Amino acid sequence: MKKILLYITFMAIYGFAAAQTAAPKTVRYDLYVNDTTVSYSGKTRHAIAVNGSIPGPELHFTEGDTAEIYVHNTMHHETSIHWHGVILPNQYDGVPYLTTQPIKGHQTHLFRFPVVQHGTYWYHSHTMFQEQSGEYGALIFHERKPDPIREYTVLLSDWTDMNPHQVNRYLHNANDWFAIKKGSTQSYAEAVKKGYLNTKVTNEWKRMTAMDVSDVYYERFLSNGRHTDEKPVFKAGEKVRLRIINGSSSTYFWLTYSGGKMSVVANDGADVTPVDVDRFIVGVSETYDAIVTIPEDKKYQLLATAEDRTGSTSVWLGNGEKVPATPLPKLKYFEGMKMMNGMMKMNGDLDTSDGMQMTNQTMDMNTVMYPEIVDPPANSPDIVTLNYGMLRAPQPTTLPEAPVRELKFELTGNMNRYVWTINNKAVSETDKILIKKGENIRIILYNNTMMRHPMHLHGHFFRVLNGQGEYAPLKTVLDIMPMETDTIEFAATEPGGDWFFHCHILYHMMSGMGRVFSYEDSPPNPEVPDPKKAYRMVKRDDRMLHPMARIGLESTGSDGEIMVANTRYRLSTEWRVGLNDKHGYESESHFGRYLGKMQWLFAYIGWDVRYRKMDDDEKNLFGQKSTKDFRQVLHLGLSYTLPMLIVADASLDTDGRLRIQLTREDVPITRRLRFNFMVNTDKEYMAGFRYVVTKNFSLSTHYDSDMGLGAGITLSY
Repeated sequence: MKKILLYITFMAIYGFAAAQTAAPKTVRYDLYVNDTTVSYSGKTRHAIAVNGSIPGPELHFTEGDTAEIYVHNTMHHETSIHWHGVILPNQYDGVPYLTTQPIKGHQTHLFRFPVVQHGTYWYHSHTMFQEQSGEYGALIFHERKPDPIREYTVLLSDWTDMNPHQVNRYLHNANDWFAIKKGSTQSYAEAVKKGYLNTKVTNEWKRMTAMDVSDVYYERFLSNGRHTDEKPVFKAGEKVRLRIINGSSSTYFWLTYSGGKMSVVANDGADVTPVDVDRFIVGVSETYDAIVTIPEDKKYQLLATAEDRTGSTSVWLGNGEKVPATPLPKLKYFEGMKMMNGMMKMNGDLDTSDGMQMTNQTMDMNTVMYPEIVDPPANSPDIVTLNYGMLRAPQPTTLPEAPVRELKFELTGNMNRYVWTINNKAVSETDKILIKKGENIRIILYNNTMMRHPMHLHGHFFRVLNGQGEYAPLKTVLDIMPMETDTIEFAATEPGGDWFFHCHILYHMMSGMGRVFSYEDSPPNPEVPDPKKAYRMVKRDDRMLHPMARIGLESTGSDGEIMVANTRYRLSTEWRVGLNDKHGYESESHFGRYLGKMQWLFAYIGWDVRYRKMDDDEKNLFGQKSTKDFRQVLHLGLSYTLPMLIVADASLDTDGRLRIQLTREDVPITRRLRFNFMVNTDKEYMAGFRYVVTKNFSLSTHYDSDMGLGAGITLSY
């Protein structure tokens, strides 16, 4: 083990030394990927480390070098490494099954490619949720001419104490535990208290849930693997080039600096004409280079605040007395909800009828939620915020003369079921998009969702058409805001292969928001001997099944539901079990498919089993009788989400009985108190409350027309 550690240390030193020398050479690194456990906030969970640390080691190369990276998978399960933003042969891109063989347990894979660029990049796993578990690190390509300005890498990330697979499952099951933890439930009680009751009602009338700017609650935000990082070596008057990498799985970060302006000089590894700003937002997977000055012999804070403002992380530069940056205040969520109401049509689409064209972050609709912008302190200076319209390449970036192929991508999604798609199709529902070498590809993106999406293209730089003409900046990630229409273009110059284009919010990508560009007549990829079978493996991600269960144990009996679902399909069983024959028991099982872009319509087939000792015939509102103590029928049905998020359900069983039912679950009365009800034409009704104590445990009570009033607990999974 000592020999291995000495070898790793030697290689890290050798790699950095190679970055400072003039002659091109082959630079080797050995990366050991291993299972580990981490406790950032008192709770220990499984993690994945690279060379024993989270994040993994910084890899340094010089433009013109040849990178030779051996990835040793010491785990029992497979892994992968993607070199984010890097131009390299397709077989080394690192997307398992699509471009590169997954690295099986206890195997080693060699990545060898020429370094043809300079800038700030990073690497991360592209297997399941391993990136969220710690498998990522910084990748720095230096210019051959040494930069006289000293530099420091700031790798930002997010950490959840919950297993990422469970995070993904919670998101797909419309569980609002994350909103409770973040204080963003926007309940009716809060709406009344803050004078936004009409806003809240309008929001639910348009079938929307609470306003939020991020999906997941994180216990910690990290800078280079620590909540607070320090670099005391910088002195007064010194300039520092900060290589800032957003290596998070789903968090955008606002960057502010207590030492004055920040001069942004590069984005996604590509140089830009310097632009001085007070703050900027770093999208998930974006990188920025910014030059800052140490004004005096003090410690100045580079503060990175999560977009939802639930937490922050920071780096202190310099030595001496601390000069903190001004913390960003909490978001004004109801103002955001009011804005969202005005943007959303009743059919779920965003409303662009006013003809206003939003593009390139130049109109941040979220500013209505920023107190420091809406209600700035008296005599405070104007805050200069970076947007894409301010980025300008130092040299012309016009594409070569070639045929232009134009594609239109509408980013679509459903927050209630957590389905994220392009043109209402997940990756698993599409074929690869064939492109030809030598043509120019222009993509017009329209974001028809209420979330930002950092769209990343593998293996290519694209131009962002931002009004800078032939000096349009080059990027590999485009942060596209709600209602924006952005245009990007790139030259199809690669020899061939398949290249992934996807949202880099990990949970959006795993839910299907992506496409694969494939060069026609590509030479065989030795890493993918059976492309058709391999592509079926790629499609497994957004076809994952997400189980859920809710079990009520109350004084009158038990009721609950078990469900498993994916992007389009759902199989569920619900039940009610009383304590005696007159209460009886009932179970309904449904299997069906969600239809339409917003998935408000659900068509299903089902099986209904019921027993209750009856003294008299039972009639429904249509006059149809039921005279059986025990009934077992099949049924067909449709359910549809109405305004106010009420689900209307109509079914017809094999006995010819028609039932119409209205249901609403989890009406947020307060941050933790939920109300639900049900009424149907069989003259059954129910109403109850549930107080959420933990993510798995609630106190509950409800009245049921068959079983009466009960109280107890509800267990959730």
